[in-house]
Amino acid sequence: MDRTITQSDLEFDARHIWHPYGTTPSQYELFAVESASGVRLLLSDGREVIDGMSSWWSMVHGYNHPVMNQAIKDQVDSMSHVMFGGLTHKPAIELSRRLVALTPEPIKTVFFADSGSVAIEVAIKMAMQYWQCKGEIHKNKLLTFKGGYFGDTTGGMAVCDPDNGMHHLFTGILPEHHFVPRPGCGFYEILEDHHIETFRSELESLSLQVAAVIIEPIVQGAGGMHFYSPDFLKKVRALCDEHEVLLIHDEIATGFGRTGKMFACEHAGVIPDIMCVGKALTGGYMTLSAVMCTEEVSKTICASGPIMHGPTFMANPLACAAGVASMDILSTGEWVSQVANIEKKLWDGLSPCNDLETVDNVRVLGAIGVVELKEPVIMSEIQPRFPEQGVWVRPFGKLVYVMPPYIISDKDLDTLCKAIGKVVESIR
Repeated sequence: MDRTITQSDLEFDARHIWHPYGTTPSQYELFAVESASGVRLLLSDGREVIDGMSSWWSMVHGYNHPVMNQAIKDQVDSMSHVMFGGLTHKPAIELSRRLVALTPEPIKTVFFADSGSVAIEVAIKMAMQYWQCKGEIHKNKLLTFKGGYFGDTTGGMAVCDPDNGMHHLFTGILPEHHFVPRPGCGFYEILEDHHIETFRSELESLSLQVAAVIIEPIVQGAGGMHFYSPDFLKKVRALCDEHEVLLIHDEIATGFGRTGKMFACEHAGVIPDIMCVGKALTGGYMTLSAVMCTEEVSKTICASGPIMHGPTFMANPLACAAGVASMDILSTGEWVSQVANIEKKLWDGLSPCNDLETVDNVRVLGAIGVVELKEPVIMSEIQPRFPEQGVWVRPFGKLVYVMPPYIISDKDLDTLCKAIGKVVESIR
């Protein structure tokens, strides 16, 4: 297949192909990518841009990584896919072995799914079925924070922010769950009793009907890039235990080093009952997610029967092989110093944006940098300005944010931060 992208191709795309959160015909200019290597995307117009997004958190090792590439090539020569119903294969076993070893001790079982959104669906089903198996049929609701984002499938949409999220059009159609204000205690702030009081009182009053608290630990991602206190997370775990409610952690965006810890929950030293991972699970090479749970949860469920969920491409061998290769790269531990360096460079490079009139605040955690504006961006105006500066950044709402691949160099980080500063400064 000729990989050259023509103007005719772009016109066809804009007219016939849906893009994430977009329309047909497309309302925004599309930037065609012909190849990618390291941290760079080569656009069809000849420009080369530094990817500040890791393709939405996932390409932590960069593009065309030799270890990742070889793992895919080796696996495709053996088999690219085989059904997981009644069969198994080495890549799934090896990836599961690594995940069980990597996660906290009580987490023992792995359910593979297609994507992060599907992982959330499975996690919710696990929590509901757990209480059904214990005879607690009235525990069929979820409790979560406002400002959250859990994907675009039905179960995930139902626990996304009901007021300011992107799924308000489906209010009245989706299952109804319970929400409390997002944590008011920032990552570096001291937790006080009033910060947790609303959550405490709501959980106490609703505990007989709540099957699980479902949250993004430490970092609320697409709902606003909000960082909150590890001590808050500790209190949530303690209160869930006190009121006999399961705790689900969505680590899809934060897992595998993004916040400076292998999993964000490690900042608080807490262990969820159910944990969802995805995105960087395969180093961004293939779509794959996993739902992991404690042995207590899995034994309770399986004593009464199976989880009635089985995606066609469950534990796809190619994806699992990519996952094993990604885990092997992470096992070297190099990511720890890489992420620490990114954090320092993002603080240094983005902090000057605090002096700009249009900026509300700048915040950084691990390999995540956020410039929050006072007003929402106009995407059709701001998006083209980033490639003009030699970088790829995809803002949303009031947020201009980055989460670069871990392998990014200091020079490229400086370029990325300066480009953000110039673009933000141009906003009037």
